[in-house]
Amino acid sequence: MSILKKYSDVDVLTASQERIAYVFDNFERIYLSFSAGKDSTVMLHLVMAEARKRQRRIGVMLVDLEAQYNLTMDHAKACLELYEDVADPYWVCLPVSLRNAVSNYQPRWEAWDPDKKESWVRGFPNAPGVIADEKFFNFFQRGMEFEEFVPLFGEWYSQGKTCACFVGIRTDESLNRFRTIALKTKVKFGGKNYTTKVTDNVYNVYPIYDWAVSDLWHYHYINPTLPTNKIYEQMHKAGLSPSQMRICQPYGDDQRRGLWLYHILEPATWYRVVARVNGVNSGALYIQESGNMTGYSKITKPDDHTWKSFCNLLLGSLPEATQKHYIVKFKTFLKWWKVRGYPDGIPDEAPSVLESKRVAPSWRRLCKVLLRNDYWCKGLAFTQPKSAAYGKYLEMKKAKTLLTAPKESVNETT
Repeated sequence: MSILKKYSDVDVLTASQERIAYVFDNFERIYLSFSAGKDSTVMLHLVMAEARKRQRRIGVMLVDLEAQYNLTMDHAKACLELYEDVADPYWVCLPVSLRNAVSNYQPRWEAWDPDKKESWVRGFPNAPGVIADEKFFNFFQRGMEFEEFVPLFGEWYSQGKTCACFVGIRTDESLNRFRTIALKTKVKFGGKNYTTKVTDNVYNVYPIYDWAVSDLWHYHYINPTLPTNKIYEQMHKAGLSPSQMRICQPYGDDQRRGLWLYHILEPATWYRVVARVNGVNSGALYIQESGNMTGYSKITKPDDHTWKSFCNLLLGSLPEATQKHYIVKFKTFLKWWKVRGYPDGIPDEAPSVLESKRVAPSWRRLCKVLLRNDYWCKGLAFTQPKSAAYGKYLEMKKAKTLLTAPKESVNETT
């Protein structure tokens, strides 16, 4: 079945407004995932316009990751103050665990770690709806992954009712985002491709999925009084193209390529970013390099090594805890391929095109994982594991259901 783009006679602004109106008509609870970036800002303006039209309050979830541009946080505050008549803000400043892809000694870091307050990049913002109390959410656990917090927030906010979460992604940005919309096997609400079921009660809604980056800036051109994030003006002056302008926590696997921007755009923030986690300065220096320094593009090995021996050399250079982590992953990888056509072990290397598609194993692939500091081994098709937080939350929900159920139902269960 084809998943090619299909064009219509309706402009993207009108189409988005119709999608947003449909959500307001069909969901009991609505909130918006807001990062203060260019996509979520336009989405915020569109959704809040509909909320004001209907005089309906909706939630705005902003997960503040601490190591972010001051201009971005200033913009977020301005937006929430602008829409205080219809927005219920949840400005989350809690110790969530994030990836640090620039260090093998500190592969993860905690935003707003209370034990490292003296080294925070920023202090708690003076803004509406700031949540810094770890007990505010009944599901929160210190150090839980950011990717876990987001769906759990949705379940919490839904209060057991039908709930929509507006998410500002555009399919032009990546193939994965295009697949999010085009995937035929996902569960949708009302058959709408711009919706995806996330949990029992919550659907993600992507109202601007078909916008181009030029559409975003044209929207601001025709709405000059609406606030924009000034960091994009600074990025433009720094020579970035529109497609390169991203804001997010700076230490991730992909985000580390933009570390150098902090030095140019906000020098004072840069010095705090450097001091916050291990490896940032060297990461900013070398992430643009190709070859063995970061594992991007083509990699090489020493002349007197095979890829297998080079892999063992690299493992031997790692801190003990990190080394053990990779060994466990690699053993799983080797065992998986052993029963899939490689009983005598994987080859030293395979055709590059097959390695890049992850359809052939090799010791070179293992080396690339190490050189890229790919902590979760995504290059070997592993996924990031989830903590026990969601399971515990489900147990809490089940216990609450039992406590509030009719007496005879409780007796049947017990």
